[in-house]
Amino acid sequence: MVSPVQAADPKKDEQMYKERMELFKKMETVTSIPWYYFAGIDQYERNLRFVRKDLPEPENISIYISENKWAGLLNPNQEDTNPVTIAAFHGVGTDGDGDGKADRLSSEDVLAAIGNYLLTYGTDHDNIKIGLWRYYGRDKAVSIIIGNAKMYKAFGKLDLQKKVFPLPHNFNYSFNNTWGDARGWGGRRIHEGTDIFANYSVPVRSTSYGIVEMKGWNRYGGWRVGIRDINNTYHYYAHLNGFAKDLILGQTVEPGTVIGGVGSTGYGPPGTSGKFPPHLHYGMYKDNGRTEWSFDPYPHLKQWERNERMERNKRSP
Repeated sequence: MVSPVQAADPKKDEQMYKERMELFKKMETVTSIPWYYFAGIDQYERNLRFVRKDLPEPENISIYISENKWAGLLNPNQEDTNPVTIAAFHGVGTDGDGDGKADRLSSEDVLAAIGNYLLTYGTDHDNIKIGLWRYYGRDKAVSIIIGNAKMYKAFGKLDLQKKVFPLPHNFNYSFNNTWGDARGWGGRRIHEGTDIFANYSVPVRSTSYGIVEMKGWNRYGGWRVGIRDINNTYHYYAHLNGFAKDLILGQTVEPGTVIGGVGSTGYGPPGTSGKFPPHLHYGMYKDNGRTEWSFDPYPHLKQWERNERMERNKRSP
């Protein structure tokens, strides 16, 4: 189950991001692997641990390494903390903080273990991707981690949680909770999103920081864009009348970046339009490292709308 994000403590979050960045920068100094790769791996695993019951709750550093991978599969002592015997059994565990122990629950030791593993492949981008694929064995995992790293590099910070409503407040629009409703065109299926009705060409904005993962035509959604954010949530914008002029695949965007305009495209071959009133279909999807599923975006949309209204009221004289 995915629920709206609860109110956070800004000071606590700021300190948390500061501590994480210090660890990532330290690992960059030690390994010559850029900090944003460590941050990308950590954030990928943090998201997994929030949506999977078979993994423990995330800590300051959320990379999870199983006991047999840490100590070595054939190591008779699966709780081994001796770097020498761990190495003898080909475990990845290492001492990263200089206390003489390879502690699987130590943030610095875990980051050092990941850094040492990646160093066996190299420090350039292509070899890091190879190392990630050998470690996770899943193309999508590598894609998401690299996307995270690209966002962290582009914006130079760890706090990429800001969200905005997909349409600007100074345009007329309306929406209700339509997630899960039946849909008839193209066969029996449920509605995996919220429809936001507005006039043609009203600007459609990215709700989050993210990477443009998909752009093009779909016979159901017409001209559509897919953006994956730092929380591994995939944001889907459909029925657009077109795309923003400079929007390209792989591009980093931030909250408020215009990606297209409201339209009525879809329900047919490329170029089909006008089979329904103009609106934005907005969907949200989650990946748990194994599968991806849709969830109801309506509560999030209402929260983002309220947040923007409150911000406008604060700025008003």
